[in-house]
Amino acid sequence: MLKRIAIHIVIILTTMAFAMPVMAQRDNLNMADHDDKAYYFGITFGLNFSEFRINYSQSFATTDTFKRVQPYWSPGFNLGLIGNLKLNKRFDLRFVPSLSFSEKRIVFDMTIPADSESSRTIESIYMHMPVQLKFKSDRIKNFRFYAIGGLKLDYDLAANARSRRADEFLKVDPLDFGFELGTGFEFYNPDFIFSPEIKLSQGLLNQLHQDPHLPLGNAIQSLHSRMIVISIHLEG
Repeated sequence: MLKRIAIHIVIILTTMAFAMPVMAQRDNLNMADHDDKAYYFGITFGLNFSEFRINYSQSFATTDTFKRVQPYWSPGFNLGLIGNLKLNKRFDLRFVPSLSFSEKRIVFDMTIPADSESSRTIESIYMHMPVQLKFKSDRIKNFRFYAIGGLKLDYDLAANARSRRADEFLKVDPLDFGFELGTGFEFYNPDFIFSPEIKLSQGLLNQLHQDPHLPLGNAIQSLHSRMIVISIHLEG
């Protein structure tokens, strides 16, 4: 289901990415007084790809329960709002609260049963709260380039750290803190700004919830989330 939604979002973003820049490159200077605004708002939506970066425990190296534990990228999507505060000609402060629906797939081989491969997916719904510093280039007619960097706080509403279900294979804690880096383009239209953006989000906290009853959890020392987000911002 999540993959089907992600494919639809990719189609929409691709169509808009080709259509909107053509509209924005007209000779008329659109939204000429926009740069004088002290603040403005917008909405954002997009596609994400996420995975866990795994550090293995000593148990993984010294026991023969698992032959391989490998993370893989999986798709998801983001929906959120934008609040932008102008600091000066070059820099803005931006707050982008959003919901991030993501999946992280882990494939592992076990020696018992003999050489059996299993694939499990951890689904997350993050309350994503980043604060970003935005560096802006000079505006060239209806076009501008920008770069962002900042810090983020995430809370996973679907985290299973307190779950008592017998079929859990791995438990994760809900809270994460990290940083973000990205770049984007602004295309000025008569009534709004169309901004495609790509960014890397890296978590710094260990999200693994230790549970001695889970063999896979004992084979892993730490889990750190990372995500690539391709977004479309519509700002006014």
